[in-house]
Amino acid sequence: MDKSQRQLLLDLKPEQPPTLDNFVVGANTELVARLRSLGDPRSFEALYLWGPPGCGKSHLLAATAEAAQAQRPLVFVHGTEAGTEFTLAPGSLLVIDDVEELTAEAQIALFRAFNAARFLGLALLLAGSEPPLRQQLREDLRTRIGQALIYEIQSLSDEEKAAALRRHAIERGMLMDAGVVHYLLRHGRRDLPSLMAMLNSLDRASLEQKRPPTLPLLRELMQTSLDLDKP
Repeated sequence: MDKSQRQLLLDLKPEQPPTLDNFVVGANTELVARLRSLGDPRSFEALYLWGPPGCGKSHLLAATAEAAQAQRPLVFVHGTEAGTEFTLAPGSLLVIDDVEELTAEAQIALFRAFNAARFLGLALLLAGSEPPLRQQLREDLRTRIGQALIYEIQSLSDEEKAAALRRHAIERGMLMDAGVVHYLLRHGRRDLPSLMAMLNSLDRASLEQKRPPTLPLLRELMQTSLDLDKP
């Protein structure tokens, strides 16, 4: 198979962009409802989300920003990309991922945004890997974040992960062995993005090799992945 044919296969089923509708809600119903409300330009709330890598923080922030940008001005940055000030129009939604990555100057800029929120009608959506009290931030900024609505993103149960994987497979048009999902949950990484990435790899390998997405093919892929991780 030449490069152009292989690329065609990989492009047959493009990944879906993150939305609030394709986020697997689990026990996060209240949180997702709050995020939907941020699209309303009359919403002036400040929210802080936290949880470990793979819990869905970045998905939720990108999805909320996408839903809100048609209704209100939006500023969306990663902590490492934030500058020394945020240019915020009245009614803006400011979204910052990984606040622990903010420089000292960017932390001052975020503190100023909190101060200006009431007068400019701003909403703020922030995310990090730890709750505010455990973040290594300026004390005044940590205090302001601590006064926001704080949500720990709740992990999915194995049953919810299995349902999400089966739905994802159906959306990709995969007809796979019934034991594939069970095997993934027992032997794959525990976070849903990693599990879905392996399912996507199984689908691509099935297309490239013209083999059904069976358990033996999954075992081969996972073994290859383990071999690549070895030094």
